[in-house]
Amino acid sequence: MRPRITPYVFIAPATLLLVAFGVLPILVATFVSFTDMNLAGLGDWSRISFVGVDNYSQLFGDAAFWQAMRNTGLFAVFGVPSVIILSLAIALLLNRSGSRFFKALRSFYFVPAITAIVAVSLVWGYLYNTQFGLFNYLLSLVGVGPVQWLSDPTMVKFSVALVAVWRGTGLNIIIFLAALQGVPKEYLEAAELDGASAWRKTVSITIPLLRFAIFFVTITTVIAWLQFFDEPFVLTKGGPLGESTSISLFLFQTGFSASKFGYASAGSVVLFAIIAIITLVQLRARRTDVDY
Repeated sequence: MRPRITPYVFIAPATLLLVAFGVLPILVATFVSFTDMNLAGLGDWSRISFVGVDNYSQLFGDAAFWQAMRNTGLFAVFGVPSVIILSLAIALLLNRSGSRFFKALRSFYFVPAITAIVAVSLVWGYLYNTQFGLFNYLLSLVGVGPVQWLSDPTMVKFSVALVAVWRGTGLNIIIFLAALQGVPKEYLEAAELDGASAWRKTVSITIPLLRFAIFFVTITTVIAWLQFFDEPFVLTKGGPLGESTSISLFLFQTGFSASKFGYASAGSVVLFAIIAIITLVQLRARRTDVDY
């Protein structure tokens, strides 16, 4: 019996953590989404009543919710391919040289991933400052007037997403670099003997062998951008006019600022369903690709 029980003993701690911080919160949020729970009702269940699907009906008729959904979709459309392409390109460049300088650059690119979002927001806030920011100063050198990076409804989406792209590339670069170490050098050497250029070796050999790493990075990046929260919360608080409010920020403001826990839980359940569906579609596409 010991060989049969041993694996379950090893995975038990991770399973308990997954249930406690993954499965249980989803179940609780689903339950709360059918109630009118608010701040006054915490700890006093007598003040909480079931409202059925009223929260969902109200949510789907809420213009602010759909604006947040639209903003999140735009963030993801811009951010996901930008992060993947940029991190892959940088990883390929860093992998081509084994000098100490390029090894130091690997650590440099990873710094944004481990830097506190408050520190990041302070730095980028100065860069985006309308009066004395670096970006507007550089634009003034070529005769372009000041840009309202964080107060213009059109520019704010790009400005906030740019910070997230800068923060998100570091971890993915490390993942791609690790995957690049597993590319057999024999394939590259054989292609070089056949006269293949560096571009042809990258496109025909390296990238196809990175398919699993690209798949993993794509899934994690899509999930991260659908849960986009830190940058709009710290830089703009969702403004101006809600143009940088992501769905996660909308749920936070609804739950903790407006004290509508039931309503916010309904939104979180909808967001979870969207993420689950997109992830399942990606997994299905990956399985079909592997079978093929």
